[in-house]
Amino acid sequence: MIDIQLPWYVIILGLAAQALFSARILVQWIASERAKKILSPTVFWKISMAASFIFCIYGWLRNDFSIIFAQLISYYIYIWNIDAKGAWKRINIFLRIILVSLPVVAALWSVMDWDYTYRHLFEQDGLPVWLIIFGTVGQIIFTLRFVYQWLYSRRRGESLLPLTFWVISLTGSLIIVTYGIMRHEYILIISHSAGILSYARNIMIGLGNRQGGLPSTGS
Repeated sequence: MIDIQLPWYVIILGLAAQALFSARILVQWIASERAKKILSPTVFWKISMAASFIFCIYGWLRNDFSIIFAQLISYYIYIWNIDAKGAWKRINIFLRIILVSLPVVAALWSVMDWDYTYRHLFEQDGLPVWLIIFGTVGQIIFTLRFVYQWLYSRRRGESLLPLTFWVISLTGSLIIVTYGIMRHEYILIISHSAGILSYARNIMIGLGNRQGGLPSTGS
């Protein structure tokens, strides 16, 4: 069930973003199952960047600070991984400028008109502050998986998806699903419920490789 109080175009944006997020997980999952180890395919990061861009717009239209906050952090980590894969410079330079600068411009605009931004994101009838905080905590945990992944990959000089990444993913996703249930945010519920299975499966693959003495991640 989708929140029918939302305009149709907002619902479509949310569903489109979540469809892309689900597609990236499916692509990564299939690649990892075939290789019998956790892989980090380039297409995973490209789809992630596109989905994040759309979902950030959805978060603004949905008056959801927790969504926007998380996407602004993970978005640039996606770009870093695309660059680490050697694929960023193959994108048209004008498109690269737009992709890098547009979120920054939007954030600056929001800060400059802070009174409106605060009312839009935080002053909502019937939405308690503790629920906003709870949802934001879930999004922070979920986003920290990409901060961890970025630090882990930088130390090893290549884009990888380590076992801990999937453990953090599962933890954050469970919190976000709970937040979605309390806020009747069905798009979040659907998307993260679908992802939980993949996160759990990647954990199983990673643990199996460790027990077998094989590397748990691959490029």
